[in-house]
Amino acid sequence: MTAKQLRKRVSLDDIATQTGFSLPTVSKVLNNREGVAQSTRIKVKRALLRAGYVRRIGTQSAKRNTLEVVFQTFDNVWSLEVLTGVLEYARDHNLVVTVCESSDRQHPDNDWLHTLEMRRPIGVILMFSSLTEQEREVMQQLRIPYVIFDPLGNLVMTGLTVQADNWTGGVLATRHLLSLGHRRIGTITGPMDMMCSQARLDGYRAALNGHKIASDPSLIAIGDFSTFSGYTQGIRMLKQENRPTAIFAQNDLMAMGVYEAARQLRLRIPEDLSVVGFDDVPTSAFIGPALTTVHQPLRDMAGKAAQMVCEAAQGKSVNRRVIMPTSLVIRHSTQKI
Repeated sequence: MTAKQLRKRVSLDDIATQTGFSLPTVSKVLNNREGVAQSTRIKVKRALLRAGYVRRIGTQSAKRNTLEVVFQTFDNVWSLEVLTGVLEYARDHNLVVTVCESSDRQHPDNDWLHTLEMRRPIGVILMFSSLTEQEREVMQQLRIPYVIFDPLGNLVMTGLTVQADNWTGGVLATRHLLSLGHRRIGTITGPMDMMCSQARLDGYRAALNGHKIASDPSLIAIGDFSTFSGYTQGIRMLKQENRPTAIFAQNDLMAMGVYEAARQLRLRIPEDLSVVGFDDVPTSAFIGPALTTVHQPLRDMAGKAAQMVCEAAQGKSVNRRVIMPTSLVIRHSTQKI
């Protein structure tokens, strides 16, 4: 659907005519009321999305004080750290925070977009997301600014983004292991459609190239940022005949999975295997041994994201792309080879 079509005012009568349902039925779906069959609800919502329907709002609805945060899933300490940063900003600015889970790693589902119109938050913070052109235009129609936290794929220059300096983080982690004498260094990445994963891998390769070491494909494994993927890829890598002496797991959760893989294979950390993570979530300092990791300021990044959408909602000029620094935190999971 073109931008011109989306800008055209669409009425509920139009939606009723297109779908063949009555106006009261369409209204019930729009307002998320009961008494409508699920199949009918789905058809009407699809018609609303295709039409880019924007509901008129009164002055009372315009008085908004809610920030909305959309996670892929809210089941780990990384998500908790991000949410804490948003809550800290919200507390200082008398705002309310709502949390949603997305059904899709690429972008929120259609139901979220429709119910968002009813909630009317000041702004939205999206984790690891990208929006289609149509979704961006609908958000623009609703006049709800959004910021993408660690964006997927190519940056959309018209959007707001916040991310860490992932490339430098990858360099720091790998250089640390090189400084300890390690030369056979494995890495477990996140999903490769994510910009942060690509940047961390590029940093890893750049550090190796700086020591004239070619990256070995057998030492590069693709994970999904979960502890289980760190475990499974760690087992595979550590069972190689010429196994790595060190592993850079590109987030702390996967590093914890590598710990379990090493334990099962009776490899000691750091005596037999050095491990570096990424994120510096609070639990990384309390596992045994305490994890050497790359610190990315998750709470500060989240607070900055909240500030950006609020200022955008107020019509202020906002820096559209923010990259925050990373640093190495050396603990007890690495030592000289």
